[in-house]
Amino acid sequence: MNLGGFESSIAISKKTAVGGKAIRDYKSLLQKQSRAEARSYSRSSILESISGNVVGNDNKQCFHFGINVCDTFVALADATLNGDVIFGKNSDRPNGEVQDVVSCPATRNDVGDLLQCTSLQIPQAKQTYAVILSKPRWMWGAEMGANEHGVAIGNEAVWTTEAYSESGLLGMDLVRLGLERGASALEALHVIVDLMAAYGQGGNCAEHFDMTYHNSYLLADPAEAWVLETAGSYWVAEQITSGTRSISNGLSIHGKGDLRHPELDRKMDEGFDFAHLFSPPEAWGTVSPLSREGRVRQLCQQSEGVFSLQTAKSVLRDHSGGVCMHGDFETRGSQVSTLTEGGCEHWFIEGPFPCQEKYQKRVF
Repeated sequence: MNLGGFESSIAISKKTAVGGKAIRDYKSLLQKQSRAEARSYSRSSILESISGNVVGNDNKQCFHFGINVCDTFVALADATLNGDVIFGKNSDRPNGEVQDVVSCPATRNDVGDLLQCTSLQIPQAKQTYAVILSKPRWMWGAEMGANEHGVAIGNEAVWTTEAYSESGLLGMDLVRLGLERGASALEALHVIVDLMAAYGQGGNCAEHFDMTYHNSYLLADPAEAWVLETAGSYWVAEQITSGTRSISNGLSIHGKGDLRHPELDRKMDEGFDFAHLFSPPEAWGTVSPLSREGRVRQLCQQSEGVFSLQTAKSVLRDHSGGVCMHGDFETRGSQVSTLTEGGCEHWFIEGPFPCQEKYQKRVF
């Protein structure tokens, strides 16, 4: 791409976002026809609706783009009641998809060992760390999780102007790989971007219909937290230094960030804005406080200074902005972690819905 004179264009395809009617029609067809026929149907019909929030921007109407699914947040020590770091995420997936909470032990592996991810086989690391994962049963990767070193990671679907690939590592694969191979949030970030450079991000993110997207990540440990956002092969990362931060389904790093893809480093100018450059024009503008993204941000910010484990759980159970999601896409899993140098604790809900279930503490 030409970073100097980039003109934004919408790269959304019919297999990128899912409307409720299309899912219902698809499930009905799946009961009557072969999987191959149903998948063919999904390619032509799955984009029935795009959800978003229209807000004002310089007297123009702007549209926040894509399916509103999943939110991830962190509250740093200066924002919490007890001085711990608190991480939280809801995983919103297609209605009825099974999502498990699993524990995987640390491993030592031989040189030349291979690892089968969801659709790609890659070299295995010499050592992996113990992890707790919340993951759709059909895939190798995970929506969110934590490792024995106190690293927690969650990812979000984002839609950008870069092309989508039908092959590569899923964002969920990269979440798991970051946790298995990263002893800190920053180390896990480098694991993810290095694997992206080697194998690319891509592949189908749903089991029974076509859905592809790019990814953003929130990575936290007891000492620091980062947001990593991607657009195709490009990426930028921003360190979170105080307060609270959340990510949703759009690019949110305005400016050049603290770390970035080497090509961006070479070519950017003083006015560089990653989110503006790689977001469709429909996504430009101020986030509405009535949107899901805006609601999570508002709930986190208004609790700064007294943010607690119970605050995190209440945010993930909120219905005002659809944070606890019901419908054709629904919240299928939830995680809250408290991260301190003295020890980390992790609570999960295995299955729907946070508003109806209790968080269960999980250990390695």
